[in-house]
Amino acid sequence: MNKPYTASLRLRDLAVNERPQERLEKHGPGALSDTELLAMLLRSGSKDLDVLSLSSRIISEAGSLAGLLTWTDSDFRKLKGIGRVKALQLITVMEMARRVLSDDRENPPNFSSPEEVYRHFIPMAAGLEVEKFWVLCLNRKNRLIKRIEVTSGTANSSLAHPREVYREAIRVSASGIICAHNHPSGDPAPSAADLKITHLLREAAKTVEIDLLDHVIIGKPQSDPLGRGYYSFSESGNI
Repeated sequence: MNKPYTASLRLRDLAVNERPQERLEKHGPGALSDTELLAMLLRSGSKDLDVLSLSSRIISEAGSLAGLLTWTDSDFRKLKGIGRVKALQLITVMEMARRVLSDDRENPPNFSSPEEVYRHFIPMAAGLEVEKFWVLCLNRKNRLIKRIEVTSGTANSSLAHPREVYREAIRVSASGIICAHNHPSGDPAPSAADLKITHLLREAAKTVEIDLLDHVIIGKPQSDPLGRGYYSFSESGNI
C-alpha cells in the first residue's frame, strides 16, 4: 500500500536507502509508491515543500495517479512549485501514457459496437481541450489495422476532408472505417458541422468502396443527457 508523505517529511529526513532514486536503482520501479514515482519525474520541490511532499499534494488533488491523465498544464501550474516547463513535461508524460494505454498491437481490438469505440478512445480524449478527429482502419472482421489522427483543432468539413480520411484507409487496404472525434464540452450531441462531414464521408465511401461503418462522437457521461458519453451516427440511423 502506498504510504502518503506529509509536508513535515523532508528528503533529508530519509535514510539514504529509503530515498526514491536509491530504491529505484536497487529494487526497480515496482518498489516505488505512486508518490515516489511522481517525485522521480518532478526531481525538485518548492521553497516550502520538498519533492515528495509536492508529489503527495499533486496526487491528493487529482484523487489518484490515474487522475492526472485528465490534467492540463494549467491544472499543474495551479500548485506552487510547478512552473511552465515542469507543467509541460508532465502533460507530455500524461499524453504518452494515454497513447500507450490505447495501443494494443498484439491483440488488435474488434469494433462491433459504438460502446467499444467509445471505450477505446476514452484514454486519448481525457483532458483534451481541442477536438481531434480519428479514423479506425478495419479489416473484414472489424479488427483494427491502423488508427490515424486526421486533424487536431475543430472537427468540421474543412479540417476533416474525405480525401484525408480515406487516404490511409486505401493505403492499408482497409475494408471499412470508423470515424471518431471528441467534444471537449463533454456533450456528444452532433453539431451541424458533424452532420455535414458525416454526409460527405458517406458519399465518398461509395466512390472508394470502403464502408463507413460509423462515426462516433466521444463525450462524457455526466454531460450526456442519455448518460452514455457518446453519440453514434450508425446507431441513430444517420449512416
